[in-house]
Amino acid sequence: MAKILVIDDQRAIRTSLKDILELEGHTIELAENGAEGVSKFSADNFDMVITDIKMPEMDGMEVLSKIMETKPDTAVIMISGHGDIDTAVESIKKGAYDFIEKPLDLNRLLITVKNATERTNLVVETKALKKKVNRTFDMIGDSEPMMKMREMIDKVAPTDARVLILGSNGTGKELVARAMHEGSRRAQGPFVEVNCAAIPSELIESELFGHEKGAFTSAIKQRIGKFEQANGGTIFLDEIGDMSLPAQAKVLRALQESTITRVGSDKDIKVDVRVLAATNKNLADEIKAGNFREDLYHRLSVIIINVPSLNDRKDDIPALAEYFLELVRQELNIPNKSINKEAIEELQKINWTGNIREFRNVIERLAILTNDATITSEDVKAYARPIA
Repeated sequence: MAKILVIDDQRAIRTSLKDILELEGHTIELAENGAEGVSKFSADNFDMVITDIKMPEMDGMEVLSKIMETKPDTAVIMISGHGDIDTAVESIKKGAYDFIEKPLDLNRLLITVKNATERTNLVVETKALKKKVNRTFDMIGDSEPMMKMREMIDKVAPTDARVLILGSNGTGKELVARAMHEGSRRAQGPFVEVNCAAIPSELIESELFGHEKGAFTSAIKQRIGKFEQANGGTIFLDEIGDMSLPAQAKVLRALQESTITRVGSDKDIKVDVRVLAATNKNLADEIKAGNFREDLYHRLSVIIINVPSLNDRKDDIPALAEYFLELVRQELNIPNKSINKEAIEELQKINWTGNIREFRNVIERLAILTNDATITSEDVKAYARPIA
């Protein structure tokens, strides 16, 4: 149920709305004019506002503007006995959820309040989910290698320059790509990730560029490829060193001409996409071996960002341990645990061949298997290397 602020200069309407909405389980606050309504709205948290438009001193349109300035996600329902199309359109343009004429149709009002409540709940859930997702992609650490990498990201992200991200498995190349996207003018557009190593070579072209119905035996319907899906945003080609040479040629054309062609079609499709690529391979060696096109390498590597290994940034291990311990505790619903200084020092002695991915798994293992509230160096020795 919602907490609703009702603003109307007519006592009878305020009282009626209060009685009806409280029967539906909502919590209602009343204000007899716009100024009082804005004051109450600023002092409390309301899920919804129902306001009259024609009121002395401060009318409903001004109330709406002030609410949108401070809390634009609030559902505001406008009511008026002097309704016309222009007023309704103007209020919706300014951010109102709906416009209802007086005398009020109570059934319509209740349906509108129900729908607005559901929308508000969805907005809250979406924000919580985004916060959780964003936290999953945090880049933790203030070591010198991380500071240099962040400086590079901050400098390059606002541009449309193509970036090649290099680093060993598990270092967090995807996090760098996402940070580049979030810091760009395309941040509101899609971020489409393609793991080139996970797609069979015979399907990579269809995956990237799409296909027409009947283009091959299993093409039973038209498919939109990743480049089209990323239009207006960013495409991240992970493990691009594993891409087949024919697919590389088509990617090169897409970069040169901002144009792609679906498999089984001769129609060119314009795309506006920023391309980020990543690999754990030495592309110079791959070029010499004839496995990677040199011209594609030069197209992709306008900017090169090297992601440091965990062994190169062991000063970040204390912060990473605390971060992952809290993340694991929330995900697995286990009691609060801490990790002592000696355990951190033991973690810093380890050769982290699997980098951040391996480190996170070790912290999860320690959180689950350690019996006491504090993880010690003995716990690290016992559980960090189960295969050894």
